[in-house]
Amino acid sequence: MMIRPRFATLALILAPALAACGDSQRAQPAPPPPTVTVATPAQRAVVDYDEYVGRFLAVDSVEVRARVSGYLDGVHFKDGQIVKAGDLLFTIDKRPFQNALDQARANLTLARSNLTYTDADLARGKQLVRDKTITEQVFEQRAQAKRNAEASVLANEAAVRQAELDLQFTELRAPVTGRIGDRRVSPGNLITGGTTGTTTMLATIVSLDPIRFEFTFDEAAYLRYERSSRTGLEVTSREGSVIVSLKLIDEADFVHRGYMDFVDNVIDKASGTIRGRAVFSNADEVFTPGMFGRVRVPGSPAYPALVIPDSAIASEQARKYVLVVDNENTAQQRYVTLGQLVDKLRVVKDGLKPDDRIIVNGLMRARPGAKVTPEDQAQASATPATTK
Repeated sequence: MMIRPRFATLALILAPALAACGDSQRAQPAPPPPTVTVATPAQRAVVDYDEYVGRFLAVDSVEVRARVSGYLDGVHFKDGQIVKAGDLLFTIDKRPFQNALDQARANLTLARSNLTYTDADLARGKQLVRDKTITEQVFEQRAQAKRNAEASVLANEAAVRQAELDLQFTELRAPVTGRIGDRRVSPGNLITGGTTGTTTMLATIVSLDPIRFEFTFDEAAYLRYERSSRTGLEVTSREGSVIVSLKLIDEADFVHRGYMDFVDNVIDKASGTIRGRAVFSNADEVFTPGMFGRVRVPGSPAYPALVIPDSAIASEQARKYVLVVDNENTAQQRYVTLGQLVDKLRVVKDGLKPDDRIIVNGLMRARPGAKVTPEDQAQASATPATTK
């Protein structure tokens, strides 16, 4: 029962000390507003770009097929190598075609000999018919024989030319320069030639430099491009005046430059898109027909726009915003409409004014509606960095 008075006495002694401690805590000053770096948006002339996915196509793609039938005698290339126009690729057994040519030439010699005889016979008949030695009917028969001999010479000359062509066709040469695929037939096989659909395909050749890139864009984009052409931007130009850029699936930026050379003349009814095509140099042969890529084409004329560092932009769910410092050094939230990246700067299409002071460094330390200590970006760059 004597313990309670002791605790009461202790409480009376400690009460003034606790009160003094609370007063000292309340007397501490508030922390200063955080220091942030601010800058006004830069103004640049920019062009909006549209991006499309497409495939590479060869300018020339040829299926190597024989024009004559026969046994394949030899293959004169390695699978997948680069061939030049005129290089020998395949040979067909020439012996039957050489025999046919020799026979055609012999027939031509015989026809010419017959023409010489009938010509002389007709010349003799002219004097004989004047002397009434032969009848008019016999003379007409000799004239007809000469005409038949002349026709025979013409027919045999054509047969010789055809036999020479057939013999020439036994050597299959590359019609274009490019990369050849693998051989589809081995030597010793009988191949079918001619102009029908049953001919034997021996190999394929695709050209590589230059190379085409084909893509499609929708009807709305096509209309926008056509109307932009009135201001001088010819996206749908067929004369190669529009420069486009391209990147491959493993590249971070559009580093390859080409030009538009074709836009189709109809819009596909099923998809509502129209086909466009660009041409790129491929001296290092990196691009291959069938490869995917992403092309970027200019989608608007050049116009002045505000650009800010991409790091100054924050997200709030689906919306983007920046923090602007007003005249009272209070951070204010501004929702913005963004465009593309231009030299690591983000285009702002709406939401900012040229004289707005944007927080470009220290965004995480500032809060909307709170005071900040703004420091101009140029001044912050001149201040030596400190380490802790």
